[in-house]
Amino acid sequence: MALRHYTLDFNLSAPADCPTTVHGLQSIFQEQEMTETVHDTEGHGYLATFIGKNGRLVILRVTAHGLLTIDLQCCEGDNIVQVENLLNTLEEKLRSLLHGNIKRVKRLPALTRGAAVDRYWPTADGRLVEYDIDRVVYDEDSAYQNIKIMHSQQFGNILILNGDVNLSESDLPYTQAIMGRGQENYAGKEVLILGGGDGGILAEAVKLNVYIDQMVIDGCRTHMRKACGSVLDNLKGECYQVLVEDCVPVLKKYVEEGKTFDYVINDLTAVPISTAPEEDSTWEFLQLILDLSIKVLRPTGKYFTQGNSANLTETLALYEEQLGRLSCPVDFSKEVVCVPSYMELWVFYTVWKK
Repeated sequence: MALRHYTLDFNLSAPADCPTTVHGLQSIFQEQEMTETVHDTEGHGYLATFIGKNGRLVILRVTAHGLLTIDLQCCEGDNIVQVENLLNTLEEKLRSLLHGNIKRVKRLPALTRGAAVDRYWPTADGRLVEYDIDRVVYDEDSAYQNIKIMHSQQFGNILILNGDVNLSESDLPYTQAIMGRGQENYAGKEVLILGGGDGGILAEAVKLNVYIDQMVIDGCRTHMRKACGSVLDNLKGECYQVLVEDCVPVLKKYVEEGKTFDYVINDLTAVPISTAPEEDSTWEFLQLILDLSIKVLRPTGKYFTQGNSANLTETLALYEEQLGRLSCPVDFSKEVVCVPSYMELWVFYTVWKK
């Protein structure tokens, strides 16, 4: 059973008169038949919990620095009208008790925790976003990752890999950005796509070889038709071939054979968000893919890839340092694009040989 979590914050000009404020609220909790427990904060203000017979829980905290917070939790099946009336009563009473001392009152929509359909997904820069997701249409584990496709009323179906929002049916700006924003002519060109299991890039390109997770293909073929069209119905067409393999040995084989491409589009993974030890292997993988991709790029070719959130400036700077360490000297440009379902600005790179 899910829980609904409400919050109510009062930022004050000066610390609240704690005894008066708490005493003024006690009658409300008594009417709700809630049992009070005061906790020792070791000098860090007042903290009490109030537990009701119906499973409701209120946490009241009054700090010495002019902040008063109320957290109210209730079970999913609780009477929402009654719960919101309780919160309204507490807010009205506090506005009266703290009159003249209030700088700001902030009351957020309820956070639903543990629901059957998860609506909360973080952005790359660590902000929490609540999506208008109403159902799960696909949820499977492959040998490599968890694959979810969830339906959003705004964005259509959204592909989520290991908890990371990858692409929605409304994210054409992402596909356009990673393919050069319509400034490239792919007709008659040889294009190598790394990743791209959602089929969005494949649906836009002409002559391709692609390396992706078969189960991502299976899910997107059925549930992401607005992004991929019919290109994933067959893994080989007149002008493309999809290979469900590890891209590294194939890239190494191409290097050995001297095979080259007009375009390499890397849609495998975003730039890691940190340099912490657990991210080291991702940076090493990124460096390897970069180096191999440039080696199979023709002298006049271009390498397209995503970076990460535009807010992650240090991370992007580290990636640009990586570009200076390749076996072949390169130049690059970057573009910032708003990707609808990401709800943040995203950086894309174009790399070419000097």
